Amino acid sequence: MKIKRQKTARKLISFYKHNYGFREPFQILLDGTFCQAALKNKIQIKEQMPKYLMGEVQMCTTSCVLKELESLGKELYGAKLIAQRFQIRNCAHFKNPESASACLLSMVKNNNLHHYFVATQDQHLTMKIKKLSGVPLMYIVQNTMVLEKPSSKSIAQLPSLHNEQLVPVHQQKTIQHLKEEQGLVKESESQRKKRKRKGGPNPLSCLKKKAKPTQQPTKEKKRSRSSKKRRTAQSNPSILKIRQV
Repeated sequence: MKIKRQKTARKLISFYKHNYGFREPFQILLDGTFCQAALKNKIQIKEQMPKYLMGEVQMCTTSCVLKELESLGKELYGAKLIAQRFQIRNCAHFKNPESASACLLSMVKNNNLHHYFVATQDQHLTMKIKKLSGVPLMYIVQNTMVLEKPSSKSIAQLPSLHNEQLVPVHQQKTIQHLKEEQGLVKESESQRKKRKRKGGPNPLSCLKKKAKPTQQPTKEKKRSRSSKKRRTAQSNPSILKIRQV
């Protein structure tokens, strides 16, 4: 299971490297909920995070996160001690502190220019980050750190980031696989029904109509004609004399 997790993480990290420009050392932006979950599950973040991401990392947080942990009292004292060991990134709330979730969200908005990973257990923050593009999301399940799959918006934005001709073949396969998992792939052209092309009129309808063959007079018609001639001859005997002459 561990090997499978690392293969999945390697594929996802490769996705962010090739498409969104992530480079080592990876900057991991943590909040108090992630630190508390790590403490509860006895996870050594500084030791296990580089192994899981297979690269050098920088653990960091913000002053808003630390102030929120201080305000929550003794229950999160251990999480506060863990967070204090990390580097503090400057946020825009120095004079007016915000909640940890609002602060971290502001750090990754506008295309996540500093290429932060966000590590949190906050469901409300998680849902908002999934609506952004190019923000790797991490959380803890039981005693395991997990890197979330790219959001649908991250995958949908790829055509505007890269020309398809510049994307390597192996990277195209990775993108295609991720699109299939997210349900963004439409039916292939071979699976689509071929549409009928608009053409000219049916050539058979343009042929000239054949003339109907003349029907030979039937016996009844012949008899009616001969009887008619007899009547005219009887009524005009002069016609009969002329014919005899």
